[in-house]
Amino acid sequence: MTPTPTLTWAELRDLKCAELEGAADGWGKSSNRADAARDRIEQQLLTGLRDTQEGEAAQAAIARLRQLGRNFQYVYTECGLLRTTLNSLAHEMRTQQRALKEALDDAAALKFTVGADGSVTYPAAGEALVDGAPLRGGTATSNGLPGLVPPSGLVAPNPNAAKARDIADRVAGAVRAAAEIDWRYAGILRRLKAEEGLKVPDATWRDAAGDAAAVRDAAGAYLKDAIPHDASPAERRDWWAGLTQEQREEYLAVYPDQIGNLDGIPALIRDAANRDNLRLLIGELESRDDERSATRLAGLREIDRQLGAGTQPPMFLLGIGDEGNGRAIVSYGNPDTAKNVAAYVPGLNTSLDEDFATNDLKRARDTAIGARYHDPSSAAIAWLGYDAPQAIDGLGSAAVALDWRATEGGKSLNEFTAGLSATNENSDPHLTAIGHSYGSRTVGAATQQGDGIPGVDDIVLVGSPGVGVDRAEDLGVGSDHVFVGSAENDVVTTVPSKREVVVGAALRPLAPFGVDAGDIADPGNDDLWFGKDPASEAFGAKRFRVDDGPGLVGPVGPSISAHSQYFDPKRDAASASNIGLIVAGRSSKISSQEYR
Repeated sequence: MTPTPTLTWAELRDLKCAELEGAADGWGKSSNRADAARDRIEQQLLTGLRDTQEGEAAQAAIARLRQLGRNFQYVYTECGLLRTTLNSLAHEMRTQQRALKEALDDAAALKFTVGADGSVTYPAAGEALVDGAPLRGGTATSNGLPGLVPPSGLVAPNPNAAKARDIADRVAGAVRAAAEIDWRYAGILRRLKAEEGLKVPDATWRDAAGDAAAVRDAAGAYLKDAIPHDASPAERRDWWAGLTQEQREEYLAVYPDQIGNLDGIPALIRDAANRDNLRLLIGELESRDDERSATRLAGLREIDRQLGAGTQPPMFLLGIGDEGNGRAIVSYGNPDTAKNVAAYVPGLNTSLDEDFATNDLKRARDTAIGARYHDPSSAAIAWLGYDAPQAIDGLGSAAVALDWRATEGGKSLNEFTAGLSATNENSDPHLTAIGHSYGSRTVGAATQQGDGIPGVDDIVLVGSPGVGVDRAEDLGVGSDHVFVGSAENDVVTTVPSKREVVVGAALRPLAPFGVDAGDIADPGNDDLWFGKDPASEAFGAKRFRVDDGPGLVGPVGPSISAHSQYFDPKRDAASASNIGLIVAGRSSKISSQEYR
């Protein structure tokens, strides 16, 4: 509850907002220095140690440097929050100063006098009803309800009385609003303090997450409302380019979650924002004890570990979030400078967990390495930008049999690739969309929206249960640019069509009489659940060679391993090599496989 204001209108009038902004600049400089120190640790010192030193001493030094880097990251975050808090405070106080100044100027123009307590004295004016003499002047005070004037009865009111009361109400309103602002920001500033000592424990990051949330709430009108969420990726790119350096720094400090996940923002900026938001998410989830949070936390920690360890190609964190089944977009190689960029869309059972952070990220990295072998200017992205269907007790949930998740995911994928096209520095970058499992259905859905997937030249479908269309040419890039990998032992690529399921159930009683439901429901034996089999001749794509994969019954029981090895250069060298060639723009060199 807001306390009774003690601020006077004279104090509000004389408040020097420029001094608040000067203090904000000082905190901003401290934030920038911490960011520069962190960058030097991560980009120079850690890289040099990892590349040149081995042994326990080197590992201990790396661990200490990583901790120091995180400490600087915390300083960067908190100092940035302080800067934005002070700037936002100055911004809101200036608004009330303007309202006060307008009221005082009106009083001066009317030759009214504003008292120290906010009352307004006005002169005689008007005419009395009896003798026509001017009505006496007086003093008006605010009743706390602007615009409410008591009725005058039979006495003609002094016309100055209503004007004076209006001015008094406006003065009181500005002072009351300023006092509330002062009280609110004082609470936020009291929160923004670090624990003593040189180490920043996980508990401190939990506090930092709360600090960021408090500043976001306070600075909504100052910063958040200007973020162009409803704009196109190209318009967002231009918006960011038009900001001053100070404005960019404030957005990164207060809204790393929104800037980091905004398609159209350059990759380097998104990476910096998401690395900061990653630490805040980890701090937030560490305060919870439910199973979902524990699962999500394991995935975030594994991503954080890989970012800290350093990889080749280098990692760029283009998206991270806690909504739905979790969001994570990781690129191996800079997608803004690479001539060839691939976005890999995973399918059934994918969520932000340790499996995604381990296996799905490896698929993107293997793809990037394979493509860079043919063209070093290549990058590959693991794109978990939608809610893929989840399995229940080993059985596919109802969502995997339906299209709506693919349709919603397709919208998000299109916005993402439009962002890649907007920020890529090459005149005509080569983009490839790769859909695996249900992810291929998502890619198919994306091609049917608007003008298709923005910027995409080639489409790769692996382990596909169908894509929602019956012909490769319907995917919008030309049938010669649609490529399919389908292992013979991959059960997902042999699921029956919806018609086969329905007709099979209806005609099952006639099987003893030689009636083959499959021949009736699927005469060409080339239909899958989501349409024509992409590996069939009728579909018309280019089928590339892949390994048959392990059988459905392995040494320890049923196995679906054939569904998950398309990207692995050790388990399926042919498939991984072909995917790498396509991503690198060398699709003419792939090895082909006969249609089913």
